[in-house]
Amino acid sequence: MIRRYEDRDFDQIFAIINDGAGAYKGVIPRDRWTEPYMPTDELRHQMDEGVEFWVYELDGALAGVMGIQPVEDVTLIRHAYVRTADQRRGIGALLLDHLCKLATAPVLIGTWADATWAIRFYEKHGFRVVSREMKEILLRRYWSIPERQVETSVVLADAKWWEQNRSA
Repeated sequence: MIRRYEDRDFDQIFAIINDGAGAYKGVIPRDRWTEPYMPTDELRHQMDEGVEFWVYELDGALAGVMGIQPVEDVTLIRHAYVRTADQRRGIGALLLDHLCKLATAPVLIGTWADATWAIRFYEKHGFRVVSREMKEILLRRYWSIPERQVETSVVLADAKWWEQNRSA
């Protein structure tokens, strides 16, 4: 079952994010990895900045989490994670589909350039990687991330964004 995050879910969301993010260890640049990957204060900051989390509940426990954040004229998909034990069951696809249906503006997703599995997942669901030049413009405009993360990330866009930005 997909539902909006509730305050009581915080600890489980924190655990899912940091469990799922384990796939990045040794893949993303060492200077971008932290233990835990997303500390509790950063998770709270993301919520305070307008990331609305949705969760997938399976047998009474949370199995996946994904955030949505309207920013200016786009919608960002943020922090998409499925608990390692529950991966490859379609949970990420269900959450992504649900959030895309909630979005009223073109959808953008940022992820690590070396996270090839994540890029393939989003491409499988209709997103396309934007050019390097456009990526830098988009990351600086819509995200608040360090310059090093801009350098080592990609942005994927949905069909609605591509329709509005044919020259990109």
